[in-house]
Amino acid sequence: MPVAIRSLMFGLLILALGASPVAAEPQSAPMDNAPPPHDTAVLTITLADAVLMALENNRSLAVERLTPEIIQSFEDEARSVFDPVLSAGAATQRVVGPRPSTAEQNQVNKVDEGFIALDTYFPTGTALTLEAAAGRADAGRPDDGRYAGRLGLALNQSLLQGFGTAVNLARLRQARLETRISRYELQGFSEALVAGVEHAYWDYALSLRQIEIVRESLKLAEQQLSDTRAMIAVGAMAEAELPAVQAEVALQRQGLIDAKNAVAANRLRLLQLVNPPGAMFDRELALSHPPAIPSVQLDPVGRSVDEGLRRRPEMNQARLEIDRGELEVVRTRNGLLPRLDLFVQLGKSGYADSFGSAFGELDGDHYDAQAGIRLAYPLVNRDAKARHRRARLSREQAEKALDNLRQVVALDIRIAHLEVDRTREQIGASAATRQWQEEKLRIETEKFRVGRSTNLLVAQAQRDLLVSRIDEVRAVVAYLKALTDLYRFEGTLLERRGIGMDG
Repeated sequence: MPVAIRSLMFGLLILALGASPVAAEPQSAPMDNAPPPHDTAVLTITLADAVLMALENNRSLAVERLTPEIIQSFEDEARSVFDPVLSAGAATQRVVGPRPSTAEQNQVNKVDEGFIALDTYFPTGTALTLEAAAGRADAGRPDDGRYAGRLGLALNQSLLQGFGTAVNLARLRQARLETRISRYELQGFSEALVAGVEHAYWDYALSLRQIEIVRESLKLAEQQLSDTRAMIAVGAMAEAELPAVQAEVALQRQGLIDAKNAVAANRLRLLQLVNPPGAMFDRELALSHPPAIPSVQLDPVGRSVDEGLRRRPEMNQARLEIDRGELEVVRTRNGLLPRLDLFVQLGKSGYADSFGSAFGELDGDHYDAQAGIRLAYPLVNRDAKARHRRARLSREQAEKALDNLRQVVALDIRIAHLEVDRTREQIGASAATRQWQEEKLRIETEKFRVGRSTNLLVAQAQRDLLVSRIDEVRAVVAYLKALTDLYRFEGTLLERRGIGMDG
C-alpha cells in the first residue's frame, strides 16, 4: 500500500509540473531577432520631396550609379601597361663530367647566380630594363671559385609599329572616353527617372482629384434618386422615371470603383519610385502640391532645339563615340605598319674573390655592348587590315548615327513645344466647358423640378458635368507633364530642378 501511494503521489507531481506555466510556455525568441517595426505613417510630400527621395532611394538608380565606377576601373587597367615591373631570381647548377687532363676522374662544376631587374614601358614605345646580376662558379674546389657582378641596361625602341604616344595612349584615352560616356548615360537615366517621378506624382494627384469628383457626382445622383422617390410617393411623378436615375447611381458607383483602383495603383507606382523607408507599399501618401498652372516663359523653338543639341546626354554620348572611334582608327592603322625595333644592350662587369669585391671592380675594363635592329612583317597581314577596316566603318557609322540623332532631337523638341501649346490652350477650353456644363445641369434640374424635364436628361447632364470636371483637372496635369517632357528633351530637366551632375 505505501508503494502504491508513493507511485500515485509521484504521478501527480509529474502532472503538476507538466501543467506548470513555466514548463508549458515555449521559450520566447530573443528581442534582438525581432524585425524592426514597419513605418506605416502617412507620408506627406511635395513634388520636390518626391524627386529628392527618388534620387536618394530609388533602387534602379542605385544600380546605375555603380556603372561609371565600374567603367572607370578600365582606366587603371589600361594605365597598368606603363607600370614598372620588378623581378628577381636565383639559380644553382651542378655539372659532373670528366676532367680535361684525365678521363679517370670526374670534375664537378658548380654555378650559383642571381639577378634583380626593373622593367618599364613608356608611352613613346620605349621598353627599358635595368638589371643587376651576380654569380659564382668553381671547378670542384672552393678555392677555385670566382665571383662576378654585372650591371646592365637594355633599351628597345619601336620605330614603326608601336611608336609614339598617339598609339600607345589610345587604349587609355578610350577608357577615359568610356567613363565619360557612362556618366552621360547615368545623367540620361537620372533625367528619365525624375521625369517618371513627376509624371507619377501628377498621375496620383489626378486620381485623388478624380475620386473626389466622382464621389461628389455620386452624391448628386443619390440625392436625385431620393428626390425622385419622394415625388413618386406623393404622386407628382410616374414610376417610369425611377429606372433612369437608378441606372445613373449604379453607373456612378461603378466609376467610383475604377477611381479607387486608379488611386491605389498610382500610389504604388509613386511609392516604388521614391522608395521611402519602412513598409514601403503599405505607406499612405498625401500630396501637398496639388496640380496648378505654373508661370513659365518658354524659349523660342529654335533656341530650345539648339539647347537640346548641345545638352542632351544622348548627343554628348554620340560625340564621344565618334572620338572613341577615331582613336580606334589610329590604333588599328598603326597595326598595318611593319615591326621595326632598335635595341641597345650595355653591361659593366667585375670579377673578384667575393661578391662585394666583384661589384667593386665594376670600374674596370670589363664590359659588353650590343646594338641592332629587328624587322618583322606579316606577308598578308589580314588581321590588322580587318581590324582597321572595321574601325573605319564603325567611325563612319557613329558619324551617321550622330546626324540621325540631331534630327530626332529636333523632332522631339518641336513636338514637345506643340504639346505644351496644346495642353495650355486645353486648360482654358476645358474650364469653359465645365462652366457651361454646370449651367446646363442647373437648368435641367430646375426644369425637372417643375416637371419640364426627365431623370434621363438630368442624369445625362450630371454625367457630362462629371466628365468636364475631370477633363479640366486632366488638362492641367497634361500641361505639367508636357513641360517636364520638354525640359527632358532639352536636356535641362535636372538643372531646372536644381540637380547637378558630372559632365
